[in-house]
Amino acid sequence: MKKLLVIRFSALGDIAMTVPVVHDLAILYPELEITVLSREMARPLFEIMPKNVHFFGADLKGQHKGLLGLCRLWRDAHLNNFDYIADFHDVLRTWWLRTEGCLRRKKVAKIDKGRKGKKALTRQKNKVFVQQATSFERYAKVLEQLGFPIKPQFTKLDYSAFCKTQKADNETWIGIAPFAKHPAKVYPLKKMELVIKTLSERENTTVFLFGGGEVEKQQIAELCAKYPYVKVVQSQHGLASELGLMDQLDVMLSMDSANMHLASLVGTSVVSIWGGTHPYAGFLGWNQKEENCIQLNIPCRPCSVYGNKPCFRGDYACLSGITPEQVINKLSPYLS
Repeated sequence: MKKLLVIRFSALGDIAMTVPVVHDLAILYPELEITVLSREMARPLFEIMPKNVHFFGADLKGQHKGLLGLCRLWRDAHLNNFDYIADFHDVLRTWWLRTEGCLRRKKVAKIDKGRKGKKALTRQKNKVFVQQATSFERYAKVLEQLGFPIKPQFTKLDYSAFCKTQKADNETWIGIAPFAKHPAKVYPLKKMELVIKTLSERENTTVFLFGGGEVEKQQIAELCAKYPYVKVVQSQHGLASELGLMDQLDVMLSMDSANMHLASLVGTSVVSIWGGTHPYAGFLGWNQKEENCIQLNIPCRPCSVYGNKPCFRGDYACLSGITPEQVINKLSPYLS
């Protein structure tokens, strides 16, 4: 049996976007043994995959840190046993791993990140508004270079068994993930509170708030204390439990963040808010609709691919200009 290694580190959202591609690969090539090399936090994303998919968690901040750590990772993950290496990340550490693979005569391919097109999309003047290839398409291209072309057929993963509570037929469950890593991707919390207040006042409706950071937990706790039908999602129950809850939601309201991608993996419709970033950069969730993206058409958007650049205007008008009414109206079709 041939063995293929998929490498993708980085943030949880980026890793989540590999799931549909790896799943389709496993279904189309059942004789191929596939191992995903990623951060340990992502393990639950691959635990209910087809049987020919395996996972190895790298400790990039501990025993697998630095050059000596990469040498240890090569040994610990038995990377010399693989016939193919698919680099879905293309950063310095993955360059070292695939170079080591080349020296050992493995067949290797790496992702084309499309930097030129993304730069033209996000520059301040003379932007070129062209839809860039999605991450899903770029990952699939890597596999095609290795001789494993795939067709998109992934629908969802079923995590419902991991949810500790079940929704009644007459209930509406709404998930809201109001946070993101960078300010250029976060809807103002005061306006989001108005959205939360309005939704929580609907009959037979429960709002679940998702967030993991310490500051986020404090802000969520304050919102839950104000509104009785707003609940915090307890992250200590694990990622699989969160996915199980997302599986039962009527809709998820998210920023351009990991929760958009996680909800997409369980087939939940997502209404997403976009500020400094844009779906044209190729990071919209799997099978999500662009018409469900809330965004303003202002000349400076998008200003970055990942939202990691400060607003050169200083006011984040791309986010502050979105009204709570716009958000609620976009959610309305899913709340009947």
